[in-house]
Amino acid sequence: MASKIDVDIKQLLQSGAHFGHKTSRWHPKMAPYIHSKKNGSHIIDLTTTVEKLEIALNFLTETAAAGKQVLLVSTKPQAQAIIKQTAEELGMPYVVERWLGGMLTNQNTIGGRIKYLKSLEEKMASGELANKYNKLEVQRFAEEIEEMNHLYGGIKDMHAKLGAVFVIDVTNDVNAVREANKLGVPVIGLADTNADPTDLTYFIPCNDDATKTITLVVEYVKQAIQAGKSRAKDAAPAKEAPKSAVPDIAKKSATEEPKSEVKEAKSEEKVEKPEPKDEKPKPAAKKPEVKKTPAKKEAK
Repeated sequence: MASKIDVDIKQLLQSGAHFGHKTSRWHPKMAPYIHSKKNGSHIIDLTTTVEKLEIALNFLTETAAAGKQVLLVSTKPQAQAIIKQTAEELGMPYVVERWLGGMLTNQNTIGGRIKYLKSLEEKMASGELANKYNKLEVQRFAEEIEEMNHLYGGIKDMHAKLGAVFVIDVTNDVNAVREANKLGVPVIGLADTNADPTDLTYFIPCNDDATKTITLVVEYVKQAIQAGKSRAKDAAPAKEAPKSAVPDIAKKSATEEPKSEVKEAKSEEKVEKPEPKDEKPKPAAKKPEVKKTPAKKEAK
């Protein structure tokens, strides 16, 4: 199924997506996606970029349509603001600061810290901390909340099971790729000429350093996820319609069944008669004996 997002190869060319790293810093597995060499650097074949990007966008659309989350990851300075803004607009989790070990694989520890952060925020908002502690201690709690939000703010509402992970720089955020692969979560990422594309489920051969290229690719990703979410919203009312009809039928059957049962019970009461108890037959009443008077002798 082809992606609905139209990728413009001219925009990719204008953004500098075809510029790779120096020929001395290249990965042999990226050879099929390299067009040529120029001034000691590799030039990426943008026709393969368009093809791979459309496949990745199609997958992201299907993932978002299924109601799954996509984790956006980039700790590169030139991509942090872009990823954070896009993730907040889409309502998706993100990581733009240091990747903490076990962010995906150690759910017990990370989940416990997030619960603690949420409880502190609730207590601070309700005024419970202000009523219980002095100003200095409340200030320390506020600093702790700010510091924890710096690390965990983007994944506070992240689901336990992700639909996909989108990474800007595979070599820079290799720990995110490894943890996702360990859990079997699909990984989509930009693969420059120095990256290993075999670590990615869906890779996009292009420049991962230029700000214009990152902005353009992230915009395509944003459109794909929005298309999937809108499709999910359109499919939701169609699924809810049959569900709403079921309770009405159930209510009718629930109200009708007792009436029929009452009628059947009454009819059974009319039909059934109590069986006579086994009683000993009463002896028949004896007839009173009539004394016979002797007849008078007739006169001779």
